[in-house]
Amino acid sequence: MQSQEDKPQTHRTVCETARETGIHRSSIHQIIRKDLALKCIKKKQAQDLTDANKKARLVRTRQLLRCYPDHMVKFIWFSDEKLFSVAAPVNAQNDRLYVPTGTKKRDVNVTRLLKTRSNFSKSVMVSVAVSSLCASNIHVLEPGVKMNGAYYRDVVLRQMLLPDICAASGSKFFVFQQDSAPSHRQRHSSAAGSRDARFHPTRCLAA
Repeated sequence: MQSQEDKPQTHRTVCETARETGIHRSSIHQIIRKDLALKCIKKKQAQDLTDANKKARLVRTRQLLRCYPDHMVKFIWFSDEKLFSVAAPVNAQNDRLYVPTGTKKRDVNVTRLLKTRSNFSKSVMVSVAVSSLCASNIHVLEPGVKMNGAYYRDVVLRQMLLPDICAASGSKFFVFQQDSAPSHRQRHSSAAGSRDARFHPTRCLAA
């Protein structure tokens, strides 16, 4: 149920509303759908952007579009890396152990009662580039690799992303857009495309 306009964070779930009002959950669902003509939409997680972030993105996007005509926009490629945790999710509420009735907890082997975890969960880093043409292959980086300018230049760019982008673009021209991560901003990383590229203020390079 929605929060009141003058009282933020006062929303209630259907179960909470049922407990507070004494109305059955199915009746509340009927009221929401038929009487109030509302439907439930699940929220999605998104990055929290400050006003400064939004302004900078808007300015850089407009700069990028001014540099190239409409028919060239499809050759603009955006790339990034993402670290994924491969540890299985744990739900303590559902992670139970069944033992014979009458068995006391202290009599159960402790190894069966504990669900251990390491201090550092296993993870995998992937890199991908996308444009309106298509997406590159999803490249899995070496486990434990240090993402510095040299590795980004010699492996991620030259061996992974740039070959995919060149093949998909079908020409020697494309625009490569990346964020301001330290490994992207190092001088020798940018130099990976500088021989056949030109730069503009939005940290893009055309190869």
